[in-house]
Amino acid sequence: MTSPDPSPRTPAPEPSPATGPRARVTGAGRTVGRGSRAGIRAVGRGGRYVGSRFRRFVDADGARDTGLARLTELHAVNVAGDAALTVSLAGTVFALPTDEARGRVALFLLLTMAPFVLLAPLIGPLLDRFRHGRRWALGTTLATRAFLAWVLSTAVVEDSAWLFPAALGCLVASRSYAVARAAAVPRLLPAGIGLVTANSRLTIAGLIGMALGGGLAGALSRIGPDWSLRLAFVVYVAATVLAIRLPARVDSTLGERDVDGTPVAEEPLPTPQRGVRRMRALPRSVRYVLWLTTGARLLSGFLTLFLGFLMREHPLPGWSGTTVLALVIGAAGVGNAVGSLIGNRRRLPDPEVIATTMAAVAVAAALTTALLYSLWTLLLIGLVTGLFSQLAKLSLDALIQRDIADDVRARVFSWSETILQGFWVLGGAVGIAIPLEPALGFAVITAIVIGAVLVALRSRRLGTVRMPRPADTPPGRHP
Repeated sequence: MTSPDPSPRTPAPEPSPATGPRARVTGAGRTVGRGSRAGIRAVGRGGRYVGSRFRRFVDADGARDTGLARLTELHAVNVAGDAALTVSLAGTVFALPTDEARGRVALFLLLTMAPFVLLAPLIGPLLDRFRHGRRWALGTTLATRAFLAWVLSTAVVEDSAWLFPAALGCLVASRSYAVARAAAVPRLLPAGIGLVTANSRLTIAGLIGMALGGGLAGALSRIGPDWSLRLAFVVYVAATVLAIRLPARVDSTLGERDVDGTPVAEEPLPTPQRGVRRMRALPRSVRYVLWLTTGARLLSGFLTLFLGFLMREHPLPGWSGTTVLALVIGAAGVGNAVGSLIGNRRRLPDPEVIATTMAAVAVAAALTTALLYSLWTLLLIGLVTGLFSQLAKLSLDALIQRDIADDVRARVFSWSETILQGFWVLGGAVGIAIPLEPALGFAVITAIVIGAVLVALRSRRLGTVRMPRPADTPPGRHP
């Protein structure tokens, strides 16, 4: 007798799409997708919050109505481009053997900076003879850097001979931008803001731009230096558009005079004798702090180029030259930021006292670095250089605001900025020309800053030459 067949087995159920491996993958994908979208929304909200805070900052005190807010935005974008350019070139300009790099930089500094120093006093009067001059001057300096950044994006990859000319051309354009911007600031001041507050605001906006531009360029430079240079190109193009869109009052010279009493519209091209007459026509306080501020610019230009080459030939024991250079630049940035925050305070000592104190501190820091050369003294000189440069410039702005008549103020401000840019170039030339010996280099710059202080003290003893004003054109503030 045969046993009955067993009942047929029930087939195992197929895994349900809701419970199988595919479901787990799909669920994980959905989780990741939701997390990504949440992260994007959080970044978007953070960006909108930061953007709104920045907008309130630049628009405060009526700056949106006069156009100062637009100039502040332009300056932030300009500094972002400069930061991207600096990050890109950090490993190229100083990547050659030191002797070869110094020789090439010195040659192109002579070929590009010397004409700038000689022609800079002519820029302001020439622009005053052309309608829309300053907006197009600002735009030209930015468009030039955009073009050179694109050239550099190829030069750094192919090791082209155009590397140094293009890099130093960007430096010249950056100095020229500072001169043209200085002429624009007084013409955009709201009624309740002084030059010190306006320039402090520009500096803070520049620090924000530096952080953003440097951070993005640092990320892109991991792909290659040409990519961060392309970022600089895009940023400069955007800044060029912002410059041209500045309000028309940037170009206005109605009712303005030069410090020697000459109407701006009739101002002759400057000569050495006229430059001396201008200086003698300044109030003693302005003249004194102007000379002290030249010491700050000499120190800044010297430290920028001398330390870059010094760290390649004589790095500190146990430290990478690039690391030390980055730390010193960071210390200078901190000093600059602290100076801007101090300048925004309502109650401050007299500007002459601030500038004199900072000059004395800078001399002491430079001398200490010459005698006790180390990482800590380099950080000290970097911090003091940033603080000295910013506080001396803000003190000069405060005195121009206080002691210079309204119809002369814009011309004095732009003219003084031209002088200061020239002294920055001179400090950089000294940093290239002297041997790369730390004790010698910092001793030389100490002596130079002391010389600037002595010239400032001597200028206090000289009288002020009062220049007559023509009776046919009454002074008055531009509209």
